[in-house]
This record gives sequence, C-alpha cells and structure tokens, in this order.
Amino acid sequence: MTPLPFQEIELVVNPIAGSGRAARAAEELSRLLVAQGARVRTHATTARGDARAHLLAQSRRAELLVAIGGDGTVREVFEGLEHDPVPVLVLPQGTANVLGLDLCLPRTAPGALQLLGAHRRQAIDLAQVRTSQGRQLSFLVSGVGFDASIVHALERRRRGPIRKTSWIAAGWEVFRNWREPQLSVEIDGKPLEGRFGWVLFSNVIHYAGLRVLAPDRALDDGQFEVYLFEDCSRPGLLRHQLRAVLRGLPGGGCRRIRARSLKVDAPQPVPCQIDGDAAGSTPFAVEVLAQQRTLLVPSSPA
Repeated sequence: MTPLPFQEIELVVNPIAGSGRAARAAEELSRLLVAQGARVRTHATTARGDARAHLLAQSRRAELLVAIGGDGTVREVFEGLEHDPVPVLVLPQGTANVLGLDLCLPRTAPGALQLLGAHRRQAIDLAQVRTSQGRQLSFLVSGVGFDASIVHALERRRRGPIRKTSWIAAGWEVFRNWREPQLSVEIDGKPLEGRFGWVLFSNVIHYAGLRVLAPDRALDDGQFEVYLFEDCSRPGLLRHQLRAVLRGLPGGGCRRIRARSLKVDAPQPVPCQIDGDAAGSTPFAVEVLAQQRTLLVPSSPA
C-alpha cells in the first residue's frame, strides 16, 4: 500500500449539494482515506457562509483540505483560508462544477483518492469583486449584463435545488424582456472608448457548462480575461451565443483584454453576478489579488 502524501486531512462538505450526492461522496472518501492510514475529520456545512466561518475559526489546519460540493463551497473554502498556504483538493459534486470541468477533476471518491497518489500542485489567481452588495471573492467568471440578469432571475425563481432546466427557464424570461444596457468600462485604470452591453471577467475556459472561452488563459499569471460584448440587442445576443458554441470566444463582436483590474458602470443599475451567484448591481469593480490558492490537480495537464 503506497502511503498517502498527507496524513491530516479535513473534508469540508456541503451535504445538500448534488441532491445529497456530496454527503455520500464525503462518507465514502473518508472511509477510503482512513483505510489508507490518514487521520480524517469532516465538517458538514449548515448554511451559506458556514465553511468560511468554520475555517476562519480554526487555530490549526489539517495538511490538506478537501472541498466537496459545488463551486460555491470551493469559494468559501478559499475565503476561509485567508493567507494560509494549505493545499486544496476539490471533489466536484454541485450543478455547474466549472472548476472541475476546467481542470478535469475526478467526481468520485475513488477518483479523488487516485488523484492524491498522482498529482501536481497548481496555483490559481483570485480576484476581489465589489458591487452594490459589498465585496466577494471570485476565482471563476463574474459578469455584468445578460448572464447576471439570468442569475438574478434564477434566484427569484428558486424553490429548492437548481437544475439545468431552471437555467433554461430563467434565460428565456430574461431574453424575452431584455433591454440592452450601456456599460462604460475602465481596464487597469484606463477608460475604454465606446459602450458595451455585456462584460465578463474570467479565469476559466468553461462557461455555462461549455468549453467556449479562450483556452490559452493561465490560472496563475496574475491576470484575468476581460470579454467585452458589443451589440447586445436580442439578435446580437443570439449571434454571440452562436459564435461561442460554433467557434468559441473572443470573436464575432466580442473582444478580449487581459487585465488585473476592471471597473464597469452604467446610467442605471445593471445586475452583476460573481462566479454564478447573484451579486447586486453596478457599479462593479474587480481586482486580481496578490494572494493565490494552491490546488491539487491531475499530474498530466488537460
């Protein structure tokens, strides 16, 4: 039996993620790790923000943290670590699992155990986002405009676990009633000429469950990718989505600029989203942080 590279391991699990799938995965992974000689403790979250509060309250960390749930659970774990360099293993069990898709992470307990035996460490940039709702961490993709309006509509409709059909219904509601905003943009302290109808600030390749964003992004280069969409009328939105699916972005009325900071504003408040969660409205300001997190990922890059 090959010894594990970590002996003190804590599992942070959102037990309702994946309609209970995360709780079962945590139980199985705990058994497998204990059988390999690891000392394991498990913290099951009870509400939004609980993972962050739990980790901030600790005086001593485990050697490895395992985040079991959706991307929201991962963000709370990142927030709870503050400046602690402890590595994080993600076992995706949520609805979107954007980080898991991007990094080809295993979704089963045996797969996570196998990853522990053959992994590499990958730094990932974080960004601090400020909207009308306050400040929040981002490590995936945040947006102002169309996608954020869908996220807000989904939040209003939500009556339990989110399914992919929930996104479709919210998207149609927003598209049917869509009015293109006029967004002014400042990148790295310099205002851009013109007005835009939709803006993304991204550090990932997958978006809305599809591999549509530029694959040459780097997770740890100290920058995110700003995607700027012109002509976001309803026909324009359809063209952007068709371009994304058929040929990817940028292109076709969408341009990309790498940046450390971004500011977006509008004459009237426009909805914002942070990593798929509703996050108030404009003004929107985001800056890449100096502090990174360390992930365990497959030893062969995707």
